[in-house]
Amino acid sequence: MSFSHIQQRRVATNGISLNIAEQGEGPLVLLLHGFPESWYSWRHQFAPLAAAGFHAVAPDMRGYGASDKPRDISAYNQVEVVADIIGLIAALGAESAVVIGHDWGAPTAWSAAAQHPQQVRAVGTLSVPYSPRPDAPPLDTLRTLFKGQFFYQLYFQEPGVAEAEFEADIRTALRKFLFLASGQSDLGAMAAKGPDDDLLSNLPDPESLPPWLTEADLDFYVGEFERSGFRGPLNYYRNHNLTWRLTEGAPTVIEQPALFAAGEKDGVIIMAAEALRKMPEHVPNLRVDARIPDIGHWTQQEAPETVNRLLLDFLDGLDA
Repeated sequence: MSFSHIQQRRVATNGISLNIAEQGEGPLVLLLHGFPESWYSWRHQFAPLAAAGFHAVAPDMRGYGASDKPRDISAYNQVEVVADIIGLIAALGAESAVVIGHDWGAPTAWSAAAQHPQQVRAVGTLSVPYSPRPDAPPLDTLRTLFKGQFFYQLYFQEPGVAEAEFEADIRTALRKFLFLASGQSDLGAMAAKGPDDDLLSNLPDPESLPPWLTEADLDFYVGEFERSGFRGPLNYYRNHNLTWRLTEGAPTVIEQPALFAAGEKDGVIIMAAEALRKMPEHVPNLRVDARIPDIGHWTQQEAPETVNRLLLDFLDGLDA
């Protein structure tokens, strides 16, 4: 598989430098990845967006790949991450952009749209629906909801613990984690975990990769995390409460044209069922709200043709 037309460079923004992958010329479309991924998770979107007359740009988010990796855990709160993206728009010579996010990139995209409407002319997210700032600190709520149970986001809180587990065997860790959240996995068949369990030990290790993930794709991800480690990526989860404190009074309505799509087998939309139900109240210009059959969490990788069609139709309609 060749991506020879995708170029990479580093761009200064918000006091750090981000590595970006880009293709095409025209209006700017930013593609924001999640955990544990990289710009490469958007590999199937570059050529179609470029062919349609857009400048497609996917950064390695702070802490990932060839981007800067601040040491301080608090540097990964969403106020700073959003500032990275707003600064990137200006650094790329654009007045505004369409911002599309998946997984952790989704709350960044939603927040960028809510807080910077002049710079974000439209917004789209995959997997994670919009949810306004909650009344209580999120980690406190999670600790109450999952008291006496295992929950991966709580497991990620103690610095060094999840890093050690992922980094002990990065290839196996990524293979298990990517399979777990995919449409090929049966989440209902997973054995229950206790609060003192680790994440990966009892997860199924697939005999073969799912059809959307090649050995070459896995090689790429493994190489990225061998160089960068997992500390920065895991720090996103450790800033739930700090982000909550820093965003008091933030807007709760997204006015721009918006897109949302998710796999029907995505565990996130099961956990976020209430946010999904209420999303039209907070996103009144939600032009696309799609469920994609037979896929899980890795939306744009598991169903690239469907995602590309949804994106291009959405973008084409912005100026209609």
